[in-house]
Amino acid sequence: MTAPRIPNPFAVPELKEKILFTLLCLLIYRLGAHITVPGVDAQAVLAFFASQTSQTLFGVYNLFVGGALSKATVFALGIMPYISASIFFQIMGAVFPTIERLQKEEEGRKKITQWTRYLTIGLAAAQAYGITIFLESGVQGAVATPGFFFRITTMFFLTVGAVFIMWLGEQITERGLGNGMSLLIFFSIIEGGVPSVQRTIEALSAGSLTLPRLVLLLVVMVVVVWFTVAITVAARRIPIQIPRKVMGRGRIREGQKSFIPLRINSAGVMPIVFAQSIIIVPGTLAQFSNVGVLRDLSQAFQPGTWVYYVTYMALIIFFTFFYTAIIFNPVDLAENLKKQGGFIPGVKPGARTAEYIDHVLSRVTLPGSLFLTAIAILPIILLDRFNVPFAFGGTSLLIVVGVALDTVQQMQQHMILRQYDGFMKQGRIRFRGRQRFM
Repeated sequence: MTAPRIPNPFAVPELKEKILFTLLCLLIYRLGAHITVPGVDAQAVLAFFASQTSQTLFGVYNLFVGGALSKATVFALGIMPYISASIFFQIMGAVFPTIERLQKEEEGRKKITQWTRYLTIGLAAAQAYGITIFLESGVQGAVATPGFFFRITTMFFLTVGAVFIMWLGEQITERGLGNGMSLLIFFSIIEGGVPSVQRTIEALSAGSLTLPRLVLLLVVMVVVVWFTVAITVAARRIPIQIPRKVMGRGRIREGQKSFIPLRINSAGVMPIVFAQSIIIVPGTLAQFSNVGVLRDLSQAFQPGTWVYYVTYMALIIFFTFFYTAIIFNPVDLAENLKKQGGFIPGVKPGARTAEYIDHVLSRVTLPGSLFLTAIAILPIILLDRFNVPFAFGGTSLLIVVGVALDTVQQMQQHMILRQYDGFMKQGRIRFRGRQRFM
């Protein structure tokens, strides 16, 4: 029995070019993430972040930019201004019918893309100014010569860096493999795992982490990753029927049976991001304030307290339903299905179909929200209760698994298309004793 043949993606010329182009762009991105902004002492900024917890605004932001903020690099803003601008227009589409109508048209989508770029520049400039003030007054010894010139030059470098990253992500999406914006965040998170491995080795050497406990943790990590992959691809399939239809001039469209996939985790990682953005507000405000009430509130919302757990879980569940309602519109889906002549067996087309889809979506969203809650709480429990020297779970795990699955799927589609093209070019059919080429 021969071993199964492992497909080679580099055997497909087009796919090989896409992979190499993507790797080149990612290399440029990671090199830029190590170039410090002129006039900033990177060691002072690193020392400041080392003394802070990750449950602050700067700690969460630093996670998504691969530590570029803690190193005060020209790519310190990362792709986050573009992500924020994209989410803004996505939410606006659910609020304003004009934007929603533009999102459904080809020219309208191009216009929204252009608006997103303009908003990205504005957000990047505003965030760059905030980081400049933070470096001047929040980090002792980070800036040797503070003043107007430092603020202008730092804002320029950070804003240009954010715009360049936006352009780099778009180039990966158009000419490379996978979604460029997601891949940039993916590799930022992967790079952050290298220090975690070093801390684990140091903990083993110091004896604070025993080998049996490490093996047990690795087993738990494998199970959690497997469960995360299963939930990410899991979906509730609603069967639909498109009846046979006469198209005219003797043409008949055959009836079709298909389904509508409703993913258990339709909201992705966004509910955790929204919940984190709110739960870290007390700690961030207390860090730059001496008000007693804010400091008491910050202590109450520290990870490990029951107030923190209850509030965090409630926010994740709320934002899961909220964001799912924004990105998934059962009314539009029912109308499109009705225009095609399709229907759900046993359900009346139109409003009843929309109600049925909304009911099913609400039922599958609940376990998805509970899954997101468990994934978000997991790293806090590992760090606080089991003294694990690395963070595992949360937004990082969801992003890594989601981007990896999407990229692998695109690679498979390219290879399948290549095999299909080869079959069409080389296939031969004998017809009445003669060779006919397809």
